[in-house]
Amino acid sequence: MAWDLDKLVAIDIHTHAHTPLQFADPEELKQREAMRKYFNQKGEELSMAQIADYYRERKIGCVIFSVDSESKSGFRRFPNEEVAKTAAEHSDIMMAFGSIDPAKGAAGAKEARRLIKDFGIKGFKFHPSTQGFFPNDRMAYPLYEAIAESGGIALFHTGQTGVGSGRPGGGGIRLKYSNPMHLDDVAVDFPDMKIILAHPSFPWQEEALAVCQHKPNVYIDLSGWSPKYFPPILVHYANSLIKKKVLFGSDYPVLTPDRWIADFDTLDIKPEVRPLILKENAARLLGLMK
Repeated sequence: MAWDLDKLVAIDIHTHAHTPLQFADPEELKQREAMRKYFNQKGEELSMAQIADYYRERKIGCVIFSVDSESKSGFRRFPNEEVAKTAAEHSDIMMAFGSIDPAKGAAGAKEARRLIKDFGIKGFKFHPSTQGFFPNDRMAYPLYEAIAESGGIALFHTGQTGVGSGRPGGGGIRLKYSNPMHLDDVAVDFPDMKIILAHPSFPWQEEALAVCQHKPNVYIDLSGWSPKYFPPILVHYANSLIKKKVLFGSDYPVLTPDRWIADFDTLDIKPEVRPLILKENAARLLGLMK
């Protein structure tokens, strides 16, 4: 079932599906609980079906994914196939991206091609800090090649992360991997692969804006931060030079779309730019409209 864009008020390009509690590694559950405290999250974690209902009630389409960091974390991932199957059951409102740890090399590239062919996956989520790799490491290039062949999307966490924040040694998470400037090389080497720099990229916001403005295949999503905390330069660029390359994302459940949109409504965004950010840019990127 295709999304009815006329009935949607927005498209959330960045939402998370966590491994169901009964299958999650105990250490992963500790990490998730620390994240909930860090972001002051309330209530129970929702299943994917419940998330679909949540977004359906709000008339917001959502792109959802897990994060495969098996090689560094040791946590068993939420299988891409399960995420894709559940999203397909709610295809009126939900779309799945895959996630493959780049350390899986040729096996990961093979999996990506299979997910694209058999499940219609349009994009893949990467988290350089939890996966422990620089995005321009050639190790990841076979996986990018598989994504680029289909004209797919690669969405990368950029900037600081709440994962491991406040834990001894930051839980072993290294922030250096998520500097968006590393993605400038990727954008050059894979010009046919669409790249999303996820989140306001603190403390590298200007680097992210430079890469996005300079490379036609690079976009920015605004997830993970309340818009009231956006730096002025990000608001300025979103209103002007990159207004057709900026995407609404909440980072649900870290931040709810209700909170994000309410704060976005108070932001000094031009009336003609607001619908681009909330829905139209994502719809074009996802191939839902021309």
